[in-house]
Amino acid sequence: MAAINLWAVLVAALSAFMLGGLWYAPPVFGKVWQRESGAPEQPGHPIKVFGGTFVLSLIAAAVFAMFLGPAPGLPLALGAGFSAGLCWVASSFGINYLFAQRSLKLFLIDGGYHTIQFTLYGLILGIWP
Repeated sequence: MAAINLWAVLVAALSAFMLGGLWYAPPVFGKVWQRESGAPEQPGHPIKVFGGTFVLSLIAAAVFAMFLGPAPGLPLALGAGFSAGLCWVASSFGINYLFAQRSLKLFLIDGGYHTIQFTLYGLILGIWP
């Protein structure tokens, strides 16, 4: 844990938080996501939802940084981020969505978000000195 750049982890977590704000905004995928997921218009208490989201993003970024190790090269970090997002996270969502009979649209929205999320983690962790 001492070899992990905590500032890079923090920025990576913030990048996921900002990406989610854009990705799930009504003009982008928010309206379709809400319809396909059946989520309520108001997701709950903002501190609980957004605070919890940030904490979970921080955990994901920290563990991904530990997975990459100290000072990963940019090509490795980007490739690992893309692969983790697409092949671990999105494919795991896909398994659940198949059994839950969720739509392909919902899978593409959520899987796409997590693929970009981890690619951003790789980018940030790969370029940070």
